[in-house]
Amino acid sequence: MKKLFFALCTLLIFLAGCGTTVNRIQSGTQGDLSGYWNAIDVRIVCDSLVNDLISNPLVDQAVREIRNRKPVVIVGRFRNDSDEHIDTEIITSIMEAAIFNSGRLDFVAGGSTRDDIRTERQEQQSYASEETAARLGRELGADFMLTGSVRTIVDRNDTQTIRTYFVTAELTNIETNARMWIGQNNEITKVINRPRNRL
Repeated sequence: MKKLFFALCTLLIFLAGCGTTVNRIQSGTQGDLSGYWNAIDVRIVCDSLVNDLISNPLVDQAVREIRNRKPVVIVGRFRNDSDEHIDTEIITSIMEAAIFNSGRLDFVAGGSTRDDIRTERQEQQSYASEETAARLGRELGADFMLTGSVRTIVDRNDTQTIRTYFVTAELTNIETNARMWIGQNNEITKVINRPRNRL
């Protein structure tokens, strides 16, 4: 009987130790579990690039040259050329929101959002009343396109890896292909130490 009681107590202690725990951390708190790209890195890079873009004299000149309205930007491809999975749409959405909220530039929808809107507009021509259907040919043309990429340089030996992230963003004049701004951030460098594998 004592053996059974001891076995049950041991099992309960074991099961209690296997439970999942969740701890919340404040936004912006440093947290690096794996050494790979994370939310803190996104915030550092986006803040740096947006501040550089908004304060750039060439962008300021372009804003002044377009009279009676704010310049309009569309977000193009932001490539992940790194050696790991990075969701670049998070980068572009944070940058887009920050630039838009600065009041300097306006944005138009691009990519799949634009395709969905165009499909809806086209369907309204057949299915909505004439008074309420959105008119065709009324899209606002973009003046500039925001594109970019993320790349990594990885240096490693048996127990240590150094990962450096290079994030580039570019604002290009759609009509002339002239680069209005190029921003780069390579502030994110991580040293990851792992124990030596033992045979």
